[in-house]
Amino acid sequence: MNGHLEAEEQQDQALHIQRLRPKPEARPRGGLVPLAEVSGCCTLRSRNPSDSAAYFCIYTYPQGRRGGRRRAARTFRADGAATYEENRAEAQRWATALMCLLRGLPLPGDGEITLELLPRPPRLLLLVNPYGGRGLAWQWCKNHVLPMISEAGLSFNLIQTERQNHARELVQGLSLSEWDGIVTVSGDGLLFEVLNGLLDRPDWEEAVKTPVGILPCGSGNALAGAVNQHGGFEPALGVDLLLNCSLLLCRGGSRPLDLLSVTLASGSRCFSFLSVAWGFVSDVDIQSERFRALGSARFTLGTVLGLATLHTYRGRLSYLPAAVEPASPTPAHGLPRAKSELTLVPAPAPAPPVTHSPLHRSVSDLPLPLPQPALTSPGSPEPLPILSLNGGGPELVGDWGGAGDAPLSPDPLLPSPPSSPKALLSPITEGVPEMPASSGLPPPTPDALGDIATGGPPDHLLPPLGAPLPPGWVTLEGDFVLMLAISPSHLGADLVAAPHARFDDGLVHLCWVRGGISRAALLRLFLAMERGSHFSLGCPQLGYAAARAFRLEPLTPRGVLTVDGEQVEYGPLQAQVHPGLGTLLTGPPGRPGLEP
Repeated sequence: MNGHLEAEEQQDQALHIQRLRPKPEARPRGGLVPLAEVSGCCTLRSRNPSDSAAYFCIYTYPQGRRGGRRRAARTFRADGAATYEENRAEAQRWATALMCLLRGLPLPGDGEITLELLPRPPRLLLLVNPYGGRGLAWQWCKNHVLPMISEAGLSFNLIQTERQNHARELVQGLSLSEWDGIVTVSGDGLLFEVLNGLLDRPDWEEAVKTPVGILPCGSGNALAGAVNQHGGFEPALGVDLLLNCSLLLCRGGSRPLDLLSVTLASGSRCFSFLSVAWGFVSDVDIQSERFRALGSARFTLGTVLGLATLHTYRGRLSYLPAAVEPASPTPAHGLPRAKSELTLVPAPAPAPPVTHSPLHRSVSDLPLPLPQPALTSPGSPEPLPILSLNGGGPELVGDWGGAGDAPLSPDPLLPSPPSSPKALLSPITEGVPEMPASSGLPPPTPDALGDIATGGPPDHLLPPLGAPLPPGWVTLEGDFVLMLAISPSHLGADLVAAPHARFDDGLVHLCWVRGGISRAALLRLFLAMERGSHFSLGCPQLGYAAARAFRLEPLTPRGVLTVDGEQVEYGPLQAQVHPGLGTLLTGPPGRPGLEP
């Protein structure tokens, strides 16, 4: 049996797989594999010394008919040469080409495709809040995140956070040169700690350039929802959102991230990547903390309760208007058509050993054995020869999915195959950490932000809080149901508050609802926000402005203010956008019509 694999010509967004022997398939079954569904690959060798073929495997996460993703592996064989060494070289050439495709790396036009084209694997520090997502974050990390990033050949070290501001303390003392990125495996709150910790370092100007990423395992996954949309995926929740964001992380790629410098009534300052909220949104966010065990459903319940006791708040909103600029297109690169008729799959480049700093409660990417079900040729009841991991190759051997992979053993010239999730636990962290009686961390208080950031750039657009505003500002005063200042598009994984927002548009998007709106109309707004269509409802109380800076002055003596979902001191505050101050790991942008 033989097969053929090539990249689709439409901007190299999919792999076309076709069986060529005993005869070419007229209509290949499942022959189009979008690159957006591929996490990585490994190369294989038969344990039978008389077998001169080389093998390799692609790891994919296709969507099922009901929408959920499931892992599937596709295996290929290279046997066009007489010796294993020649077949292995051909398999590695194909593997390198496909890995370059996945990582967005250029391929030589007519030059030799070698492993030297691939850089060393990125070194990621994963920070996991084990109590996030109804206490499921650690389990999801073991079952989904670690296997996938191992398949992608990424190098990582993982730390479980133990308390509020633990992540902030960790990044303040890190040797950042050892890491290519810091990824939080939790909700939005952990990333808030990381960014403010970076900006609180003496070397904040360099530290804040460290790419940060988020893999959603919390109840509030707003930034992950925006990353998911940027990657071209359909809206998703729960494990599906986690898998989508993990696939994007495996592909690599980043964008500048605007950060909002927020000055509070006391004069202290913090940095926001998400939102500042006052009124209905902040009330729901904080009051629903007692329902954290419900996961994201806590916000639904909180919204219902908030509608039942709807409040209005008198205040003054002032802002410096800004014009919205169109997004710039992202150039694409092409893939030369393969000269070989053998099937190909990506294999990660050889990974030099990486020495990590000793880290508390950590898990590292140790090479460990895989579960080993037998390989079976499609259409044949007879198992293929027993294989061992070692160099990949091009002829389609079989497709399978499920909990395990073929019996394989590592090739010393290539990265180790993905390890089983259980084996990735170090003795320090074996088992799930003990959960407190409540199903999450304690509800935040106005002091929950810990030490406020002292670093960061100056706010050149803002006068001192309380001083008169300069000319060119617009001021609104009256009764408000809510005021929301948001940077990315999403307020929640399934709430698109600013549909046209980009990570690096240099704007803060101000949305407000004035008093006088009915409960039914407010509910319709939030239901429409799931599709990002709330501005088309023509609601007279709904307002919007794109701004570069703003000031909010609550005139009601009591209320709740939040920054990125964390409660802060109540009183006047002001904020300014700092365009592209941070860097966000987003993966490649999606292309309409080619993404799932």
